[in-house]
Amino acid sequence: MSKKANRAYSVSNVITKRYNPLEFDGEWEQTLGKPDKSFSAILFGGTSNGKTEAALKLAKYLTNFGKVDYDSLEQGVSATMRDALIRNNMESCKNTFRLLDRMPFEELINRFSKPKSADFLFIDSVQYTRITKAQYYQLKELMLSKGKGIIWISQAKGKLPKGSLADDIMYDVDLKLFVEGFKLFPDGRLNGGGESFTIWPERAAKYWKEII
Repeated sequence: MSKKANRAYSVSNVITKRYNPLEFDGEWEQTLGKPDKSFSAILFGGTSNGKTEAALKLAKYLTNFGKVDYDSLEQGVSATMRDALIRNNMESCKNTFRLLDRMPFEELINRFSKPKSADFLFIDSVQYTRITKAQYYQLKELMLSKGKGIIWISQAKGKLPKGSLADDIMYDVDLKLFVEGFKLFPDGRLNGGGESFTIWPERAAKYWKEII
């Protein structure tokens, strides 16, 4: 019989419980602070505002803390994704970054159930997962049980994630990362940070009419 998880903690248990904060520094610390390794996030924004660029920059940074899988459901292994990988010099990550070509939900569950699975998972995008809310929670609980981080990428309608599942995810995750005009604006349960992050300086300057 498997051992039941403890669901009741005293205040002192909670206070003394050990967590696993990621020692972010520089721009990423200014933006996201020091999230726990098992953090969850939704990164969302309108078309051609820099979502994929932001996701790849964050994925690249996270390879300093473990292995990253990026499930490219929307673009797959395509010319546009190849160009984005080249722009961000993702080849420098070597074996710490893997692009998954439209890997379906059940295969993801199987992949992340294995002992040596990646430490972080990006899913691009929510609208292409075709999963239910129950399946979302299944994956969430699996990642939490293994102390792994998950980042959902979503299309947006205005300044909110698009669709009922994306809306549910936004209210559930730790970090809400809104992308507009090649800038990332963080919100949610931040452990420090809070500053915007410039994804692509030249294009951000043009969009916001700033002078570099």
